[in-house]
Amino acid sequence: MDGGVAMVVAIALVLLVVGSVLFHLLSPWYFTPIASNWSAIDDTISLTFWVTGSVFVAVNLFMAYCVVRYRHRKGSRADYEPENKKLEGWLVGLTAVGIVGMLAPGLFVYAKIVDVPKDAAVFEAVGKQWHWGFRFPGKDGVLGSVDARYVSDKNPFGMNPDDPFGRDDILIASPEVHLPLGKPVKALLRSIDVLHDFAVPQFRVKMDLVPGMVTRSWFTPTRTGKFDLLCEQLCGIGHFVMRGKVVVEEERAFQEWLSGYPTFAQSMAQVAGDAEAGKPLFAVCAACHGAQAEGNRAMNAPKLSGQGDWYLKRQLNNFKHGARGAHDKDLYGKQMAPMAATLADNAAVNNVVAYIKTLPDNPAPATLKDDTTNGRNLYATCGACHGSDGRGVQAMNAPRLSGMSDWYMVTQLKNFKQGIRGAHPNDRYGPQMASMAAILADDQATTGLVAYISTIK
Repeated sequence: MDGGVAMVVAIALVLLVVGSVLFHLLSPWYFTPIASNWSAIDDTISLTFWVTGSVFVAVNLFMAYCVVRYRHRKGSRADYEPENKKLEGWLVGLTAVGIVGMLAPGLFVYAKIVDVPKDAAVFEAVGKQWHWGFRFPGKDGVLGSVDARYVSDKNPFGMNPDDPFGRDDILIASPEVHLPLGKPVKALLRSIDVLHDFAVPQFRVKMDLVPGMVTRSWFTPTRTGKFDLLCEQLCGIGHFVMRGKVVVEEERAFQEWLSGYPTFAQSMAQVAGDAEAGKPLFAVCAACHGAQAEGNRAMNAPKLSGQGDWYLKRQLNNFKHGARGAHDKDLYGKQMAPMAATLADNAAVNNVVAYIKTLPDNPAPATLKDDTTNGRNLYATCGACHGSDGRGVQAMNAPRLSGMSDWYMVTQLKNFKQGIRGAHPNDRYGPQMASMAAILADDQATTGLVAYISTIK
């Protein structure tokens, strides 16, 4: 190329180098503040940036030099030199030094990651489409054995009922886990179904959960706070809503939180509700929901009969403890909250739900006349959790939809979309549903979807 073009290309290469360096140095997008002991991972990544950045600057400046130095001159000829052992030796040597400089520190850091301290506390993180659960050892300090053949709605962790070491294990059926500050912890990672990934960006921790085996990782939380737990493996249609929280707090607060959850023995010993004892309690419910729990739109009370007992218990407890019915715009939720408060304790909740379970399950009348064509397509996403027949799947924490009050479903989908429902910090599964409801573009999509659900038999 002639001198003018060569100068333009050289200037462009120099500007590329200067711009790239300035973008790196001045960019606000960098590492999130570290919250664990793995600052060595950041140092290793920074070293990689320096090595690759130096090569990038050197190569591009050398190209700019060559473009100008060896630009076309009238009457000049290029020399052909197929081999230059001295140059090749320098290139091989410098490349080897750069690669060793990038890889060697990572090997030392990885050696520390796999070498778990002997005094590290242990907990288990269990991944399942599309939820997190956690398990801590009890007073004996030993986690009980588990097996996939034991997994059921009543035993979602797959605990071995015959293992005495597992009876005092503490089961956390919640996507939020708490950890003590300043103490090393080893996370045992187990998947119930497909490939998942345990990732907390601020901890610099990322490890796959592989079906059929138990993987592990360890870290030491170094500052208090609440951090996002993400699944960073594409684990199905609901992958993007598989989120959890890791709360780092002082030891005393951690122990207080842990004591609020049942052991495996306690969860298996729960007494079933008494329908006869629940019948008089249901009198309060019947005033709005009907004597047969068939629902009453005029009272903004949905159908209850036929709904999963586990789901009814969860929602009653959410109302009782303020996780539902607390939002200023949730007018009907505010009405339900004091009604739920009339149930004195968990036994009362179990009893009234047991009575509802005895009532006839007649499908609620359809009130929507919308075109169901688009709703059928939208339900392909919903069906991944709620089942193709819309009867709900307890293992997915997804309640029954088919045969239930369609107008109520429309209202709740809108509430999820608008943040009226699912935003409370104590609503464990509401945020997941809020993210799913966001796929509904407008009111027409919402009513079309629910109208289709009403046609499912």
